[in-house]
Amino acid sequence: MRSVVQRVSRAQVTIDREPVGTIGPGLVVLLGIHKDDGEKEVRWLADKIVGLRIFEDDKGLMNRSLLDVGGEILIVSQFTLYGDCRKGRRPGYSSAARPEVAEPLYEHFIRMVQQQRVTTATGRFGAMMRVELINDGPVTLLLDSAGTF
Repeated sequence: MRSVVQRVSRAQVTIDREPVGTIGPGLVVLLGIHKDDGEKEVRWLADKIVGLRIFEDDKGLMNRSLLDVGGEILIVSQFTLYGDCRKGRRPGYSSAARPEVAEPLYEHFIRMVQQQRVTTATGRFGAMMRVELINDGPVTLLLDSAGTF
């Protein structure tokens, strides 16, 4: 699994001009699922993101997690994170999981985050979405489960 995690002061995802997910301070997670991913990658990434200490403490140090600050999370599926741009000018997506594999893992990831009592908003799997956010910091991290198991 691969994700882009951004600390935000607020964010929203809309589909056909209708807001479907809105959060206040917290994290936006763009989530890509590899064709070989499974439950262990879902569990690892959900725990990693929720526990990341990237929010400031009283001394201005990034020492607090999403749970520590009571932040919210907006999770958006993003198969293009597995776009391979090494050859030519058109990305190849052969490493991305097919929708019938990716969607259940995406839904499982959402449940894993919710089980940790994090207020969660989402986009809609496979939909054309507009994601608006105010990056706080800015703080943006790339996480990849490849090589962790």
